[in-house]
Amino acid sequence: KYLGSKRTLVPLLNRIIKQSGASTASDLFTGTTRVARGFKQAGAFVTAVDTASYAHVFAKTFIELDASAVAMPELTEAIGRLNGVLGKPGYFTETYCVTSRYFQPANGERVDAIRDLIESDYRGSWLYEPLIASLLLATDKVDSTTGMQMAYLKTWSKRSYNDIKLLVPDLLDGAGLALQADALDAVKHLPEVQLAYLDPPYNQHRYFTNYHIWETLVRWDNPEPYGVARKRIDSRAPHTHSVFNKRKQMPPAFNDVITKAKAKTVVVSYNNESWVEPIDI
Repeated sequence: KYLGSKRTLVPLLNRIIKQSGASTASDLFTGTTRVARGFKQAGAFVTAVDTASYAHVFAKTFIELDASAVAMPELTEAIGRLNGVLGKPGYFTETYCVTSRYFQPANGERVDAIRDLIESDYRGSWLYEPLIASLLLATDKVDSTTGMQMAYLKTWSKRSYNDIKLLVPDLLDGAGLALQADALDAVKHLPEVQLAYLDPPYNQHRYFTNYHIWETLVRWDNPEPYGVARKRIDSRAPHTHSVFNKRKQMPPAFNDVITKAKAKTVVVSYNNESWVEPIDI
């Protein structure tokens, strides 16, 4: 369902990191952290970088947290508590279930109540990001879209009728680092790694708008929505626009990241219908 998903590439990338013998790695456009998780499972200390708030929550959960160093029963207990919460309509229900049709209202009410409880009772604890990650993954399973949040289906999807249910995230053993930052800035300051993985956006479609609901679910800031898609009003703000989504600015920016990446091995995956030819990379 996700733009630029690396699901089918993960086995190849995992072979690359194992064959390289890298014990340190960076993933500068980490997204859902699927690739970074593979690197961590291969035994590397991974630094996962992304500008998106939801990507940072995933990175804090699956990359930075060390499953062997936390009390997993606490997480299991908290998930059980959240699954028992009764729904209460709020901003999420009104915006994404009533004035639009991304989720069934009953599930929207549960999201409102669960997210409020996470904010009031778990902010500041190690459980905060894993609980939000669990809520994100659970909400994703009951949506009524084809994946991107620029539109919703005219008729409810079959999965939208399922009751939302949070699961305990599959945390990984080992340490890592999560950074919410622009790759152009991060690459200047990160220490040298043995393998750097680069997977930037490859066209004009912006992750900030394509997944604006996840951004709001993490920030929980009740932004002013606009349009049929009920996008965040700050989608129009310059600071939410990336040079990697601009045809003329993207190639030199990509060049900057590649040449400034301090790594023994640099791995790039890119789309063959993008703005940069393989020979230029």
